[in-house]
Order: sequence, then structure tokens, then C-alpha cells
Amino acid sequence: MRVMPKPIHSPKIKKSRWFRVRVGVTAQLGVLLAVLWTGATRADLIGHGGMVRAIDVAPDGRTVLTGSFDFTVRLWDFGTQTEKAVLDGHEGPVTSASFFPDGKHAVTTSDDRRAIIWNVQTGKSERRLEGHRHKVMAAAVSSDGALVATGSWDMTVHIWDAATGKSIRVIDLRTPVNDVAFVAGGAGGKEKWLAAGGHDGKITLWRVADGKFEGVLEGHVRGISKMSASSDGRRLVSASIDRTIRLWDVPGMKELKVLQHSDDRAGQVYSTDISPDGRRALSAGKDGRIMVWNLDTGQVLQTIPAHTKIIWAVGFTPDGRFALSGSSDEKAAVWHLETGDRIGLTGDEKDEPQPWLESAHPGAKLFTKCAPCHALNAAANRRSGPHFKGLWGRRVGSVSDYNYSGALKGKEFIWNEKTLFDLFHQGPDKYLPGTKMPVQLVPDDEQLAQLIDYLRVLTGPKGN
Repeated sequence: MRVMPKPIHSPKIKKSRWFRVRVGVTAQLGVLLAVLWTGATRADLIGHGGMVRAIDVAPDGRTVLTGSFDFTVRLWDFGTQTEKAVLDGHEGPVTSASFFPDGKHAVTTSDDRRAIIWNVQTGKSERRLEGHRHKVMAAAVSSDGALVATGSWDMTVHIWDAATGKSIRVIDLRTPVNDVAFVAGGAGGKEKWLAAGGHDGKITLWRVADGKFEGVLEGHVRGISKMSASSDGRRLVSASIDRTIRLWDVPGMKELKVLQHSDDRAGQVYSTDISPDGRRALSAGKDGRIMVWNLDTGQVLQTIPAHTKIIWAVGFTPDGRFALSGSSDEKAAVWHLETGDRIGLTGDEKDEPQPWLESAHPGAKLFTKCAPCHALNAAANRRSGPHFKGLWGRRVGSVSDYNYSGALKGKEFIWNEKTLFDLFHQGPDKYLPGTKMPVQLVPDDEQLAQLIDYLRVLTGPKGN
């Protein structure tokens, strides 16, 4: 008997091209209205016309991949939270989306019974992986990018050659599969095994080389919804609709910790992720909260009331500073994990001047990347970054009512031409490790000088 929730779409919707076009038009109209209303600055990763079911971040941390019920996959610039491309190739809701290790390719899965390997740089599909007889719920990519594994409700796992798109092996299970992950197992074996999480609450382990069954991880009492393996593949975090996430020692086939996301019936967990250093985990699901866990102690580090609707997908950025979430509210959002603050959230900007939109200054165009997170005036609606009034010559971390991260504690420098140049030239993650500011690099020195001069014009004595 299946223990997962019923599919959230109807077969009629899945087959209707008219519905697909209508959803896309509605989504773009919503984005247009948002842009007109806020003066070209908007919050979050908005553009999908359906719930966001999947999310991943490129290895370099600069690009976000989201998949949705609207049948599309979208690429976003992480720093500006602006849409870069729409990958349109599926004929059903998208169920998972993952980057390859090279960051140049991605694989997505769908209710349409197929997986697609995309060239992220061109936005074109390169290979279609076809052979499943039911919706494909998940895909995993091996650390060398050579193999792709897919899991389906047809009770099979397929292993594919990523270069050719040919099926190498089919593994038959006794339950529908919701997620797959390459893990370490056997003698000295990084990624010698494949983990498959099923509706029956069990995680079965299979040898990649020949498909031989190696064992099972048992503990969850209801279906597995998501899994995430550590970078060395030796530990696995699993999420379940039994309201828990669990930490496993894969080679030893042992359960290490049980982390209770919620005691409430609304606490079903639909997504989890393990941090790049393997010491933290995220859990999120039906209650709209993101919980950040210390895997060494089992304690909750942070609880973020992220969405008012279900969170279907959650993940760390490669540097571990931020989490991203995808929800039934049709949005993806970015969160600073130390403070729990939303990054890029804007208020109602109708009454605030936006001089950069009409300025002929060569730095004004680059300032549009700063505008979503920073108001010009102290009286403006709060943003995710401190306001810019009096920025030029202001001591770092000195806006009295702003919730700064610990990265600025003990810092005494002032913002001027040199410090601003260093910030954008090195990147916030290098200049102020742990800061809430996403990575915003301006590699062109001439353009950076123009941006800094425009910041002086806007925020110096004559600019305020």
C-alpha cells in the first residue's frame, strides 16, 4: 500500500498543452505586474506559474535551478535573483532538478516519465532519458558526472551513461521510488552503492557496478520523501512524511540520529539537505518552516518560518551560508542561515525615488544589482540589507536597527572608495566571511570604479 500523498496533479492537466501555455502566460503577467508595481525591483525568485518542487545551486554558487508544476525549469542569477533562462522540454510537472559537478549541465525529471540532461550554458536539452513506465521522481549524478540514476513510481531505478544517454542497468524494487543518491559502500568505495528511498519507508542499497542488493536502512515508519548524501558519500540524511529526518552511517548500515521536525500532524517532511561540510542539515515540509540542525549534537540551530504554504524543496548553497526553499506559493526564496533573514525581500517601493532608472551615470546600470536589497533612505521599508543613507564614510555595521551577521562584529573600517572596491573585487564571502550579502563580484575594474563613483553620488553628502 502506498503511503505517500496522492499525486498533486490530474492526468487531464498533465496532457493539456493549453493549460501549460495558460500557466506560463499567467506567470509572466504576474511578474510584469510585480515589476510595474515595484519599479523593476522584486523579491525572491518569482516567475513560475505553479508550485516550486525542486531546487539546486551550481557548484560555483552563482546560478540557481528550479523546477515547477508549470512544466518548466528555470535558471536564476543567485546574486541578483533574476531569471536567466527557461528550460522548456517536459510535458508534465517537474519533480527534481540537479546540477552536474561541472556546473555546465543539469538533469531534470518529470511526471512525463522521462529525465532530460540540459546544457545550462545554451539552455538546450542534450539527451532525453526514456524507459520508465511511470512518473520519474528523482535523479542523482555521480561525483565524476559520468552516471545518472533515476527513480520512478514504476518501482525501478535506472542507471544511465550521461555521455550517451543509454541505459546501463535497471534495478527492480518492490515499492515506488521517491529519491535516489550515490553513496559510499563496500571496500574503499566512494559511490560504489546507490541508495533508493521508497514509499515503504525503507532505503535500499544497491551496487552500482552490477545492481546487486547490498542491504537496507530501516527506521522510518512512513514513506521516504528526500535524501541527501555527504560529500564523501559515507553519511546520508533522509526525510520522511513520518515527520522526521534521520542520519545514517552508510557503510556501517547504522542509524545515527533521529531528528523530529515536528510532533504536529502538519509536520510531514518533504525535503532535506546536508551541508557541504557534513555537519548540518536542513528539513522542511508541510508546515512551511525550515529547520537547521547540528548533526553532531542533534540540536536545532535555527527555525525559520519561511513560507505560509508547503515547502517542497530546500538546499544549502555551496558555501553553507544560505538556504534556498521552493514552495507551493510558486516562489523560491533565499535565507541567511546565521540570522534567519530573507535575502532580497523588498517592500512596497512606490513612494521611494529610484534615480538610477533615469540616470546617465555609467554606474547606474550596475546599481540595479544593489537596489533590491538596499533602500536609499532610512525611512524606507526595510530590506534584507541595511539602508544606504550616509553610506559614504559610514562605519561598517553601524545602522542601529539593522540585524547584522556576526561577520561584522569587531570591524571598525569605514565605507569608502578602497573598502567598497575590495568588497566587490574580492567578493563579500572573502572580504567579510559569513556576511549576509550574496556573492557579488565585479571583475571589470573600470565598471567597478563606475559603480563605486555612483554609490558616492547617491550616498555622499550631496547625494542625501
